[in-house]
Amino acid sequence: MTRRRKKGDSDQHWLIGFHAVESALENDPSRIIEVIFEKGNSNPRLRQLRDAIAAHQIGSRDGSRDELDKLSGKSRHQGVAARYQPPQSMDEKSFLQRLKAAEQPPLVLVADGVQDPHNLGAILRTSDAAGVAGVVVPRDRAVGLTPTVCKVASGAADSMPLIRVVNLARSLDHLKDAGLWVIGTSDQAQQSVFDVDLSGPVALVVGQEGAGMRRLTSERCDQLVRLPMAGTVSSLNVSVAAGICMFEAVRQRSAR
Repeated sequence: MTRRRKKGDSDQHWLIGFHAVESALENDPSRIIEVIFEKGNSNPRLRQLRDAIAAHQIGSRDGSRDELDKLSGKSRHQGVAARYQPPQSMDEKSFLQRLKAAEQPPLVLVADGVQDPHNLGAILRTSDAAGVAGVVVPRDRAVGLTPTVCKVASGAADSMPLIRVVNLARSLDHLKDAGLWVIGTSDQAQQSVFDVDLSGPVALVVGQEGAGMRRLTSERCDQLVRLPMAGTVSSLNVSVAAGICMFEAVRQRSAR
């Protein structure tokens, strides 16, 4: 039988493709409500996934390619889609308590108004790899945990705390009160991110695609840094820039 959830269908979405479904199965199979397999698809990997789904007693059924095409939109479904209950965002109070109790200097990533789900998904995936304590985003005018975000995150949407806040500027003040140094990225900054100490408790702030950080966000930062650009382009994709900054922090912490 199909697994039932207390929340309504509006809280659910679809995971598309092998990797997204396999990652959800590995991280938290209880979030998978139902799986649709493409009828007649004999891919061995699909058969293995069928067995794993059955072993977890998750409801499944066969569907036509047309049905999966409609569910997946522009994504390549590879013969499988899963109806899925995404994880709930962590509340800010609990997150701040976790930061204060951390035994090692926490690293936090703040994304000010990222709207492209591919960028947020990539940020979550890189944050997980870098050991980030959580990703803070504004609740409004920014993308949340959409199906595309979860697919690009490749499982990190389940493991990486996402903290959606009402007032980002005020939340940066809360991070400061918790002992973190807030460092924002700006192409107008004079100092390179590679010349700044990121080994302590730090919140790295990146801005919206194209527009960068909002004024109030920038004003709350303790320090602004830039990525040195040696070529003809003036800036990098926000998820790439975030990844460089996070792993510079990882490098410095590893060298201590």
